[in-house]
Amino acid sequence: MIALARLFFAVILVALAPLAASAYEVPKEKQTKLGKYLNATDAATMVKAERDKVLFLDVRTRAEAQFVGYTPEIDALVPFVEMSQFGEWDDKNSRYKLDPNPVFSQSIEKLLAAKGLAKDARIILMCRSGDRSAKAVDALAAAGFTNVYSQYEGFEGDLSPDGRRTVNGWKNAGLPWTYKMDKAKVFAAQN
Repeated sequence: MIALARLFFAVILVALAPLAASAYEVPKEKQTKLGKYLNATDAATMVKAERDKVLFLDVRTRAEAQFVGYTPEIDALVPFVEMSQFGEWDDKNSRYKLDPNPVFSQSIEKLLAAKGLAKDARIILMCRSGDRSAKAVDALAAAGFTNVYSQYEGFEGDLSPDGRRTVNGWKNAGLPWTYKMDKAKVFAAQN
């Protein structure tokens, strides 16, 4: 009987694990209006357990996914921002200018519909390190989406003291990733 009770509580803990990250554990710049967060491992667990009920999206630029890698576990790559078409320079941020994706939320709605899900379905967003996915969550919240999680560690993770992205994140957690792009996933939102 005791063993059965322990098993029951273990199952409950595993089921609740994706809800473990709270706002006080997530850095302020990565917090969202919806307050829903997953680390890389919890996101992978949720996607694996409930693939048909969750929409998992990479919101990095196409160049990031192509040259840094991406996970084949995503449903689609839908850039939240994309590099300016003609490579305009952003002096303030010392990089090429990034333009917002004008059809970001509409693309998400199409992907949900294609998967048979409604606007209140669970959506997980992942970017490079969690900052951009937080902004994307807030944009979707403003568009009426209510169940959007930020994978706050991102694909590459946070910077270490030596300036490398080796602290956390999808790649550093040993989760599946590749450089080989899947055209169906990369261009799904644009079709």
